[in-house]
Amino acid sequence: MQEYKKEFIKFLIDNKSLKFGEFTLKSGRLSPYFLNTGMLYSGEAVAKLGKFYAQAIIDNVKDDYNVIFGPAYKGIPLAVSCAGALYSEFSLSKDYSFNRKEAKGHGDIGMLVGKQLESADKLVLIDDVITAGTAIRESIDILKSVGGPKIVAVVVSVDRMEKGKGEKSAIQELREILGIDFYPIVSIVEIIEYLEENKDLISEELLGKMYKYREEYGVS
Repeated sequence: MQEYKKEFIKFLIDNKSLKFGEFTLKSGRLSPYFLNTGMLYSGEAVAKLGKFYAQAIIDNVKDDYNVIFGPAYKGIPLAVSCAGALYSEFSLSKDYSFNRKEAKGHGDIGMLVGKQLESADKLVLIDDVITAGTAIRESIDILKSVGGPKIVAVVVSVDRMEKGKGEKSAIQELREILGIDFYPIVSIVEIIEYLEENKDLISEELLGKMYKYREEYGVS
């Protein structure tokens, strides 16, 4: 596992963004872990988060994009911090853009804030965690209405690698349907690997529950 991935997992745990216990998900499943990037609200945390997203883009996405797009609401600070980190860490100046939930009818009217998108634009869409893919589908509909720019990749913080309604995960289903590459900063498999190497972070009982949960709901 690359060092920045280990640093990212530690960063999530230290900031109580990644928690272990018993959490009821929207699906009704009882999960032994829960991720909430909304806990990363300090200036320091936001800056570091942007660096992790930027590193994941550098590692996985060719330099064939010009905009970082963040779906409202959680994607907004992600897009801004990531664009800033791409410039400060890698000397890449990319635009950012994000959508409003409702179009503004006065002043700077329209659905978008930041770069006003055109068909020639190529986007990296970033979000926190994909559960059912609702935010991605909504973003695609919005983008079609503002010129239809191309999404070249989607970068998320964590891939839960978890079955959706069928035998595939939401990311696997979206990848097949949309033909878009999806890249997580880390996967749940990498998180478990990190916890196995740092046994002081979690009890054997909870680690066992993570194995069991993955055995029941996980995908390869």
